[in-house]
Amino acid sequence: MSHSESTDLRELLDLFADYVSSGYRNERRVRRRAAAPHAASGRRPERPLAARPAPANAPTAAAANASVVPTPATTPTAVPASDRQRERTREERRAALSELEAEVRACAACPLHTGRTHAVPGVGVLDPLVMVIGEGPGAEEDARGEPFVGAAGRYLDKWLEAIGLSRAENVYITNIVKCRPPNNRDPLPNESDACAPFLARQVDLVRPRTILTVGRIATSLLLHRDEGIGKLRGRPWEHQGIPVVPTYHPSGVLRNDAWRRPVWEDLKRLRAILDGE
Repeated sequence: MSHSESTDLRELLDLFADYVSSGYRNERRVRRRAAAPHAASGRRPERPLAARPAPANAPTAAAANASVVPTPATTPTAVPASDRQRERTREERRAALSELEAEVRACAACPLHTGRTHAVPGVGVLDPLVMVIGEGPGAEEDARGEPFVGAAGRYLDKWLEAIGLSRAENVYITNIVKCRPPNNRDPLPNESDACAPFLARQVDLVRPRTILTVGRIATSLLLHRDEGIGKLRGRPWEHQGIPVVPTYHPSGVLRNDAWRRPVWEDLKRLRAILDGE
């Protein structure tokens, strides 16, 4: 028997004895064979690196991922057109109102422009206590280019004066349509529709605290209601968050004394709103 065969036989006997005595296989043979190449080269076998235990307070990978909350990207919010309008200074609003008036005077959006002498944009102050909205210009308004300057206008001035208001100090006056309808007839839908953007811009630029609508046409078109003025007046209304007080038209009251008392009640209601009552 050669020397190598005797060595193998000895190792097998050792393994068998270890198995019988301790119940598990001895791994010395494996270690010896693994060490043989290194012994031939004169190098010590490398030991595998043991994993370092994690600190007791170190978070697990799952916990670390759970703790990371993605931050949603913020996108700029567009400012609505009405809000941009509100940010204008008084000087900018005054200039914009002058531009609007020039547009009204040059407007040819409906047939009314063919028979006008002057377009009638409006008159008054910015940030008024009251914006008065009528139906449309009459003959004297068409001749002068200013709203409510005839008999009805002078009567309106008395109404305003009775509750401490004045078109020169704290009132703005305009109409639904800016050109005179023939023979003072009611404005047609296409005519009032053509002027509607002008009125909307006037409300935005002027910024009235309250609105006084005079007459059935102005009230029904502003509030989008079909009832007559007798049913609309005396009730709380709003337009774009602005309190609206409907009443009879001054020209109608000049012809019908029975409407004077209801008008006075409406004017007192308007004054109460301005006084915060």
